[in-house]
Amino acid sequence: MPDAIEVRKVPIHSVADASELAKLIDDGVMQADRVIAIIGKTEGNGGVNDYTRIISDRAFREVLVAKGAPAEQVRQVPIVWSGGTDGVISPHATIFATVPPSEVVPSEEPRLTVGFAMSEPLLPEEIGRTTMITKVADAVKVAMSRAGITDPADVHYVQTKTPLLTIHTIRDAKSRGKTVWTEHTHESMDLSNGCTALGIAVALGEIDMPTDADVMHDRSLFSSVASCSSGVELDQAQVVVVGNAPGVGGRYRIGHAVMADALDQDGIWDAIRSAGLDLPERPRTSDLDGRLVNVFLKCEASQDGQVRGRRNAMLDDSDVHWHRQIKAAVGGVTAAVTGDPAVFVSVSAAHQGPDGGGPVAAIVDLG
Repeated sequence: MPDAIEVRKVPIHSVADASELAKLIDDGVMQADRVIAIIGKTEGNGGVNDYTRIISDRAFREVLVAKGAPAEQVRQVPIVWSGGTDGVISPHATIFATVPPSEVVPSEEPRLTVGFAMSEPLLPEEIGRTTMITKVADAVKVAMSRAGITDPADVHYVQTKTPLLTIHTIRDAKSRGKTVWTEHTHESMDLSNGCTALGIAVALGEIDMPTDADVMHDRSLFSSVASCSSGVELDQAQVVVVGNAPGVGGRYRIGHAVMADALDQDGIWDAIRSAGLDLPERPRTSDLDGRLVNVFLKCEASQDGQVRGRRNAMLDDSDVHWHRQIKAAVGGVTAAVTGDPAVFVSVSAAHQGPDGGGPVAAIVDLG
């Protein structure tokens, strides 16, 4: 049985700041060598060359080592950064750590559990193709097992980080006589995320194995729990599975739902209810009563260029990429629900929820 989880959300005060993690450790809230995953938002451009992710990664790992965690162990901790805090979204990190068994009151009620795995290395020519789907699916199953989850229905959030294509990796593939799905590096972010989501959906039995032709084309194929991010930091799929399991114990529980479109506040409230909070039919932020730890969303501009029948110009805008516009819009909608701008809203949601919408996961403190 995996250990119970302590989870806290902390602000990031500057690009290279990890002081709030240090404070949690100094205050005895969690131990450095028990931190098992960190998921956060950084304030860069969210694109291929968003190096704020690398800066934050280094800052948080350095704190863990300085506070006593073995360096080799810290190198293996999955830290997933989503770049871009457009609009009101505030830089922050959600930190997951195990709790010593002696400090946990056992419970058969389903409580938060986390598992982690790395896929086999992903070659540039595999990004966007069924080989990648298979490798991701295999890693998801390993992470589920490590989380103590046997029923896919108990998985409510799968956060991944995968490689995208760069000029260097495209050149590498060509030097070996291989082709790549796209030579547009920014487009490869959507591609890597979407293909990864299909791997998650296959692993959890949400869809049957798709074909190469389905990737990025058949948007009816999606996962309701996938949250996929990509960058230049790694050459494998880094997979964090978050769900509930009986017998783990602890105070926290996770649930999920789906936003049907960019304005679907009810989808956010449904995720919070799914996590275990009893809310009125028409809830307000005050009904959360400080029990919401964080919400995690993916968003996407609808391919028809509309929201609820009204036309928008995001997909035609050559000045500001639609990634930034939809992220800011959904970030505002989400912050209006939670009353807190430190929300994890990530863009590029191909095959993650329905077209124009996206999955929502919520972690709550049940006390």
